[in-house]
Amino acid sequence: MRGLLALALFLAWPVWSAVRTATRPHAGPLPAAAVAVLLLYGASWIAVMAYGATRRPRERVLLVGWLFALGVCLALLRHGAPAFGILAYALSAAVWLLPAVWALALAAATAAARLAVLWATAGAVRWSDAVAIFPELVTPVGVVLLVRLVVQLGQAREEIETLAAAAERARLARDLHDVLGHTLTAITVKTGLTRRLLESGADRQDALAELRDVERLSREAHAEIRATISGHRRPSLAVELVGARAALRAAGIAAALPPSAGQVAPDLEEPFSYVLREAVTNVIRHSGATRCEVRVGGSSLEVSDDGESPARFAGPGNGLAGLAERLRPVGARIEAGPLPGGGYRLSASRP
Repeated sequence: MRGLLALALFLAWPVWSAVRTATRPHAGPLPAAAVAVLLLYGASWIAVMAYGATRRPRERVLLVGWLFALGVCLALLRHGAPAFGILAYALSAAVWLLPAVWALALAAATAAARLAVLWATAGAVRWSDAVAIFPELVTPVGVVLLVRLVVQLGQAREEIETLAAAAERARLARDLHDVLGHTLTAITVKTGLTRRLLESGADRQDALAELRDVERLSREAHAEIRATISGHRRPSLAVELVGARAALRAAGIAAALPPSAGQVAPDLEEPFSYVLREAVTNVIRHSGATRCEVRVGGSSLEVSDDGESPARFAGPGNGLAGLAERLRPVGARIEAGPLPGGGYRLSASRP
């Protein structure tokens, strides 16, 4: 509503001038007709400026053509070349609704038409008259182009904010999946091991040691979740190797892991950490394996096991899709599938 009132203010002076001319003594019917056409022209201009942007391109061209037709009729009713200055409103609508190149072409055509009318009515075109025409055309074109640019910048900013929010939600979901999936799996395995120790009557100290590990993992999970939400979590491949060794041992899976990860490229260490965490989690949860081997190179990471569980071959899930997204920015890719001699392999590498 406020926008419509602001547009109406631009028409206040032309309407007042036309009404004052029509109410003079012996004004005749033409000024009254000019007032009627001006009111229709003004109402059409406000409607086109307010709602024309929602129409299809072809309809926008028709609306601009309608405004120019009304503007020409109004100029003919008011007589004289200066009356064609009213076309500035139609021209501003063209700048608002049409591509900038089209609007500039219309502005040039309007200027040429006004000069032609001036030459036809006065018999000559003075330099001062020609110069006076251009501010009347350049001003609406420049102002509306600036407004249009500001609106487009505002829309672009909203789109950027929307995309940034979506990207942050995707990051949070992916990180929580990677963090909680591995940690909860390790906690489940260790609590199961503790239960079996207690049921078998084994040494109480062994069960207490496993419970201490569960307590430690729970605290680490809490800290990792807080760091993930704040965006400050930076995983370490060396730490993940230590955690993988402990988790595999607790699950009763023989682990063959490298002693360190110092040879991995620095930009690959973080994404490879997530790959290792996800791969080991899947080995523990789905494989039914008795042995897991991890190989680490400068630009490659491979996790293989001897498991034969059918759940491994159901196709890529959310975890692998998230890993592919993490590896894409560093130019690496992920491959996963069964081994020819049995078992399963997941590898990440950069050519």
